[in-house]
Amino acid sequence: MITVARPEDRQAVVDTLVTAFAGDPALRYVFPDDDTYAQYAAVFFGFCFDKRVHQRSIWTIHDGAATAIWEPPDTAHPGGDLTGEVPDDMLKRLRAYDEAVQAALPPGPFWYLGVLGTHPGFTGRRWAQAVMHAGLDRAEADGLPAVLETSQPANVGFYRRAGWRVVTELTDPLPIWVMRR
Repeated sequence: MITVARPEDRQAVVDTLVTAFAGDPALRYVFPDDDTYAQYAAVFFGFCFDKRVHQRSIWTIHDGAATAIWEPPDTAHPGGDLTGEVPDDMLKRLRAYDEAVQAALPPGPFWYLGVLGTHPGFTGRRWAQAVMHAGLDRAEADGLPAVLETSQPANVGFYRRAGWRVVTELTDPLPIWVMRR
């Protein structure tokens, strides 16, 4: 059953996302060191969770095994300040990625799918699609488009099959596809 995440779901959601994104190009661009990836990715995903949990825009299934963190329209993107939380070199890469994406996002209000991940032990159950659609339903109810970005080439096909289309392709600081539905 799909649920809206509560503060007490934080650890399960963060653990799932750290594991799910271990090979993601964007996360490995920002946090390239195998020895510290899990530590700093957990800080990042915890930050994303904390910024959205009270807006009721995080949907999960099976105790966080699949999670979609959506950003409602007209809210600040969660690229906020992690100064002191992650090393400066990682913070610099995070800001470069965030600035590139922000510059490529379309004008006007939209729902933004910032994070979609499934714990590898639960893939193939279509749970990512289920939690993604909870946010898409909300966007549709608001009469607004939905936007996402991915740096994972395989995800482009996944999202296309779910009705998304590529609206912008970036090459710097790494290949990034901005998609809209």
